[in-house]
Amino acid sequence: MSETRAAIMHCPFCAEEDLFPTEQGGWECRSCLRVFSVKLLGLSARRSAG
Repeated sequence: MSETRAAIMHCPFCAEEDLFPTEQGGWECRSCLRVFSVKLLGLSARRSAG
């Protein structure tokens, strides 16, 4: 599994863009002082109409 991760653009709690990656693999929002991670659960089996 690749360790490459795409940067997220906004904090999910306060919507600010003041985000920095942490050494533990998460993100730190320096606006609201929360530290969080983003996890992909899988792909949807639903297909688009058409």
